[in-house]
Amino acid sequence: MLGSDPNTRTNSLNYLGLDRSTAHWNLSPDELEEFAIQNDMAIRTSSGAITVDTGAFKGRAPKDRFIVKDEITMDAVWWGNINYPFDPEKFDKLYDKVIDYLNDKEIYVRDAIACADKRYSINIRAVTELPWSNQFIFNMFIRPEKEELSTFTPEWHIVAAPNFRANSKEDGTRQHNFAILNFTRKIALIGGTGYTGEMKKGIFSALNFILPHQKNVLSMHCSANVGINNDTALFFGLSGTGKTTLSADPNRKLIGDDEHGWSDDSIFNFEGGCYAKCINLSEENEPDIYRAIKKGAILENVEFYPGTNEVDYSNASKTENTRASYPVYHIDNITEPSIGPEPDNIFFLTCDAFGVLPPISKLTPEQAAFQFISGYTAKVAGTEEGIVEPVTVFSACFGAPFMLLHPTVYGDMLNKKIQKSGANVWLVNTGWSGGEYGVGERMSLKITRALITAALEGHLANVSYETHDIFRLRMPKECPGVPSDVLDPKNTWDDKEDYDLKANLLAKKFIDNFEKFKDGASEAVLAARPVTKE
Repeated sequence: MLGSDPNTRTNSLNYLGLDRSTAHWNLSPDELEEFAIQNDMAIRTSSGAITVDTGAFKGRAPKDRFIVKDEITMDAVWWGNINYPFDPEKFDKLYDKVIDYLNDKEIYVRDAIACADKRYSINIRAVTELPWSNQFIFNMFIRPEKEELSTFTPEWHIVAAPNFRANSKEDGTRQHNFAILNFTRKIALIGGTGYTGEMKKGIFSALNFILPHQKNVLSMHCSANVGINNDTALFFGLSGTGKTTLSADPNRKLIGDDEHGWSDDSIFNFEGGCYAKCINLSEENEPDIYRAIKKGAILENVEFYPGTNEVDYSNASKTENTRASYPVYHIDNITEPSIGPEPDNIFFLTCDAFGVLPPISKLTPEQAAFQFISGYTAKVAGTEEGIVEPVTVFSACFGAPFMLLHPTVYGDMLNKKIQKSGANVWLVNTGWSGGEYGVGERMSLKITRALITAALEGHLANVSYETHDIFRLRMPKECPGVPSDVLDPKNTWDDKEDYDLKANLLAKKFIDNFEKFKDGASEAVLAARPVTKE
């Protein structure tokens, strides 16, 4: 098995079948940038970062992501329209094709680590066709110390060949691109796409299986930070709901941007970097992210102001999903290592395209379980191929595309941990207010920040609450720095009858979506469902 061969501790890739390629091992970011620039793969921007074009794919391709169905995964994975099975024999043949393709090329090798808590860390070796893909691994995963590299033994491998094209009929893929996880061989095999997020999410998906299923650790698609009183906050939400933006708080230390584990006594980051959305980025609204985009960072699919190398963050001509990857140390206010205590506050961020959910509401443990398993949001433009405007979705655990086990497994684990820790749970709407998408306006970032700060500082602990008549969510009647009339979403709509219609419609969608989970849910959780009006 990969990782058990002593040759994996040497600068040889023969054990992978790569015996003819020219391999560059653990190059510095400067060296990788130079390779990319000299080969016309990247351009230096005015901030010092490089920018690259990821090719035809500017986002993930979830229908082309597969899990090898073998003895490890057969009875454990939640198979369906998220986790697509792949034949082990076809994987072996496709792997050999990719290796044969890479054997004629210069390749880039990076040793890295996932999981900041050493009790659960996994050694990863990434083999990439492109230098900037390798730099992405440097930015996004934990960087071993020099002395660790001399004895580094990988457990998992990423093999990424963006310019390799599969033959779908022969190879068993849907089309020419693919991202496949093999738990027996411990390989994430990626081809036909240059979108770097496939590498990051491949390992995240693997950890979403390994940690809960084998280590009794809850894996979470969330960001995390910690305050001066050593109080941890978690921010759940799909891409585009504000996890990265809201967790980058100048008054709190960042634990991590996107992916974390919750053990019996800690919250720990899986990664060593951040992968931030850049559309409409400004120093005023997101100063930490803006300033992190400097030498060593990689921008993806951005455009310049004409005649300059200054990035125009408002330009979405290539994609709404413009991105920046940078190592976590580009943020000044971070925890080292990326670990914190169990959380005091948990925020579920939802981008409500209906515009009917409150800006913030406090959840009971049962409501928290219901909302977590439901995972309501809207996919915003650019996060996946073909998404050009918000699309209403229910993404279980606020990250269904990356969850390999049944959602109730993660939901039950979260519910137990919330009750044990006594954490407050809040539902925060970062979507629309005053009307649905196309009528209302996107929730003000300033207001969202004020609401979250109030919750973190305990200002919402002793205020009066009212209960939403359909969603039965508890809405605060007042909050420092926030106009009271926006706290009840109905107040922001001109047409109150239309609000009730839209709220009723969304409530029905919640109820219908939960049908597939109700057999595994308790009566208390089922009682937390919204109620519809006739």
